Amino acid sequence: MIKDDCIFCKLANGIFPTNSIYEDEDFNVILDIEPATKGHALILPKNHADNLFELPDETAAKAIILAKKMGGVLKEKLGCDGLNIVQNNGEVTGQTVMHFHFHLIPRYEKNAKVIGWEPGKSTPEELADIRKQIVE
Repeated sequence: MIKDDCIFCKLANGIFPTNSIYEDEDFNVILDIEPATKGHALILPKNHADNLFELPDETAAKAIILAKKMGGVLKEKLGCDGLNIVQNNGEVTGQTVMHFHFHLIPRYEKNAKVIGWEPGKSTPEELADIRKQIVE
């Protein structure tokens, strides 16, 4: 299903022009117009899902396989030294377009960056309590 007011639906389905680097019946992989680095690409499913939790399992499985494939292509063709694969769910995470997508961000030694966070501290008791909340 294509959502009429979704820019990524329109990009994925060729309604708006893109710099596509791969396309099949389920996905379009395009170069990001506001790249973090040279070769920054987006993996866009052609059918709309707001986020990972709405994405059909079969599409999710295909998306990670495609991320692996296209990441290898970027490493081979652009000579990047590493690759971030980023996927956000919800505004609080930084998702700005509510259409599931992966970012493939090539990383180069000369401009290496780490996507990170400040490590916190937890006691064994806190971890046990969190675990209990999740599994029970």
